[in-house]
Amino acid sequence: MNKSYQAGPLLSQINLPKDLREKFDFEDLPQISDELRQYIVDVISEIGNSHFGASLGVIELTVALHYVFNTPDDQLVWDVGHQAYGHKILTGRKDRFHTNRMKGGISGFPKRSESEFDTFGVGHSSTSISAALGMAVANRYLGDKKKQHIAVIGDGAMTAGLAFEGMNHAGFEKDANLLVVLNDNCMSIDPNVGALKEYLTDITTSHTYNKVKDEVWKLLGKISKFGPDAQTIASKVSHALKGSLLKQSNLFESLNFRYFGPVDGHDAVGLAKILSDLKDIPGPKILHCITRKGAGYKFSEEGNPTKWHAPGVFNKETGEIVKIIPKSPQPPKYQDVFGHTIVELAEENPKIMGVTPAMPSGCSLNIMMQAMPDRSFDVGIAEQHAVTFSAGLATQGLVPFCNIYSSFMQRAFDQVLHDVALQNLNVVFCLDRGGLVGADGATHHGAYDLAYMRCIPNMVVSAPMNEEELRNLMYTAQLSDKGPFSIRYPRGNGVMTDWKTPLKEIKVGTGRKVTNGEDIAILTIGHPGNFAQEAIKELSAYDVSVAHYDMRFVKPIDEVMLHEVFSKFKHVITVEDGCLMGGFGSAVIEFMADQGYQAQVVRLGIPDEYIHHGTQEELWEDCGFDAKAIVGKVKTLLAIKEVDKKLAQKIG
Repeated sequence: MNKSYQAGPLLSQINLPKDLREKFDFEDLPQISDELRQYIVDVISEIGNSHFGASLGVIELTVALHYVFNTPDDQLVWDVGHQAYGHKILTGRKDRFHTNRMKGGISGFPKRSESEFDTFGVGHSSTSISAALGMAVANRYLGDKKKQHIAVIGDGAMTAGLAFEGMNHAGFEKDANLLVVLNDNCMSIDPNVGALKEYLTDITTSHTYNKVKDEVWKLLGKISKFGPDAQTIASKVSHALKGSLLKQSNLFESLNFRYFGPVDGHDAVGLAKILSDLKDIPGPKILHCITRKGAGYKFSEEGNPTKWHAPGVFNKETGEIVKIIPKSPQPPKYQDVFGHTIVELAEENPKIMGVTPAMPSGCSLNIMMQAMPDRSFDVGIAEQHAVTFSAGLATQGLVPFCNIYSSFMQRAFDQVLHDVALQNLNVVFCLDRGGLVGADGATHHGAYDLAYMRCIPNMVVSAPMNEEELRNLMYTAQLSDKGPFSIRYPRGNGVMTDWKTPLKEIKVGTGRKVTNGEDIAILTIGHPGNFAQEAIKELSAYDVSVAHYDMRFVKPIDEVMLHEVFSKFKHVITVEDGCLMGGFGSAVIEFMADQGYQAQVVRLGIPDEYIHHGTQEELWEDCGFDAKAIVGKVKTLLAIKEVDKKLAQKIG
């Protein structure tokens, strides 16, 4: 895409933050903010495929931060990164912003290899405070006490344990030059939940506290007799006010942070002046900013914030989201099959519970939350807690379905291993977004779950080839005494339009033969089995006879089926949408070696590297396990030449 987008008169003069600082005054910041917001609306409305509401909510904050702080020397760390589009535009990527999240374009998240202004690569939640503190301590050790370190974290990300761990340590490092900016909009992707959200709401809505606090500060400013002790007295009075008026102590100050706020996160001038003052205050401090997700764009402000998190292409004048209506019925998304099936199962089995860490709409557990609110739980951005909470449910005889994106499950590996599998508890892990996810890129690809789940004792590791198998695996997993059970499935649509098939049990550790063949065997796990079926159709033109085995389970793997494969075939291909190191193909080769078989086994899957962003189709091709790649590998193994096909067609 080579289209250029027109920036406003002030924004067009800003190529780097130093332009913002050198060319403009405080009074210009509101107009720059308006132009920056409009630029994002102009671009994202046309290219789609991007996050939206989060960046609009921090426009003024972004402008103020780069205006006040000497970035990139001062270290600005964004949490998650959904909100960093304005940051990217101001830091030299305005002319490339239209390539956002496209193959070969800029990343949708801050990325160290992309810009010196991206001080820390992010994508997963709640890392900013720990990272910024590490930078602050490092520079203190290196003798640079002037460098500023700023972590911008959303209130949703504050629910994760890592954020509290970072704050707990930071409070101990009393001379660390750290500012935490809390972007409080009551949203992550879905509305925030939990006690922290209620606590922040109490602070935000306590008009009595805010009114008295302001009056105390004004009074202290007028009473000169306090002299140099005025600041100390003000701090003590403010602390007492928070305790008495809010009926509780201030959480952040109890962790030795100096708390400021709440302040209007959409007042660019006010924010810049506050940040300028905070630069001169030593030690860890937190600025509490109240913002609105999607702020400044009428339709995102008035509409459903979850919908406007990543709306796709939309009409910027009317707010109408452009939807492509297919000509024929389309298969459902795997996540929706999960959402409807868990309700169907729960209606029959009163022991089933649903758990997700802040992704009810993303994984479709919201369907169960609406139908059975007392049996389904959004626990906030807290994957570790989600797993151990599920383990606790299981100890009492319940069957929790813990739905976590594959990439995010990595954050709770110890809890899976220690709290669930060691105790052999019947927790069902539904790993959404297994495999390459597309535009979110390396931080979100679910490349590793097959490998990291199969190394855990007691764990069943499975993946469905289609919607029917997903339903049947879910049905199987909730039966008694199955122990920990992992079911992974990809982002996007399945392959069956008539997917509401009767539920039936699958014998754990058994695969199925999809097609018979004599020349070569293709073994697949999960959705890539459909790529193999496409390849087999094309290979029929070469008169190649392919046996296709849908293994369904990586652990326990179907040894009866593998004995059949290695007793019959000298050429075997394995296909997986997962890492080749330690994954499904490795399990097949381990069996072959352990049983003394000899065959030429070629593994197709995700190579031992971090995969960039692009569409799923582009990445499947790049990694070499789409239908085209399977055809090419079969032809290579069987020494079939393209000229033979052309000659046959000509003769025919």
